[in-house]
Amino acid sequence: MSGIRQPWNLLGEPRCGGILLIGDHASNHVPEDIDLGIDRHLLDEHIAIDIGVADVARHMVNSTAVDAAWLAAQSRLVVDLNRDEHAPGLIPIASDGHAIPGNALSHDQHVARLDRFYRPYHRGLADLLSQARPALILSLHSFTPALATSDEARPWQVGVLYNQDDRAARIAIPLLEAEGLCVGDQLPYSGKLLNYTMNVHAEGNGIPYLGIEMRQDTATGSGAQALWAERLGRICNTVTLKLAI
Repeated sequence: MSGIRQPWNLLGEPRCGGILLIGDHASNHVPEDIDLGIDRHLLDEHIAIDIGVADVARHMVNSTAVDAAWLAAQSRLVVDLNRDEHAPGLIPIASDGHAIPGNALSHDQHVARLDRFYRPYHRGLADLLSQARPALILSLHSFTPALATSDEARPWQVGVLYNQDDRAARIAIPLLEAEGLCVGDQLPYSGKLLNYTMNVHAEGNGIPYLGIEMRQDTATGSGAQALWAERLGRICNTVTLKLAI
């Protein structure tokens, strides 16, 4: 579509053998021509964006802790880029108890949404990786301390997710614990279930990756975000070095 911006933002300069950060849910942007039918304040909540990810990514790129960051340029409520193309909830009609009436799409509208955002995002990422294959991918997400639709406690300050390839996870978990953090191994979600982008672009290409979920109340505010950036930068560097041995 003419005049439509690309569905990602690229910060920094990708480098062969470097570290690439990917943030599938880094934005709460909704294009003006899409009406989700929800209150505007919900776009600042966890249902619309992984709070803290974009700012931590900028800190990491600016400090050269990672070479580049590939960040989604629209909200997960427009389309969830970390789900299989045929998965339920790809274009959610509800999220954590909130209806998303504007996502009740016809088949043609559904396909058009994928053609505009989802497919170009993944094609673009595939092209980037083919041109500048990193030594490590940091897949960065964040999770809410509590869900409105669940009473389950979420005590973990950080979660580490993976599917078949746990090389980086096994190195990173004890490093995160040594930081004094309560670490969830495959918590609060399992990478066996929610790992689409890494399944395709990392595991599918044999690239080691570290899937990190920061609890959002630990990644709010510039000081906390700078701390996460510094911490993850050190850990990613150590993981990369150990993987190379």
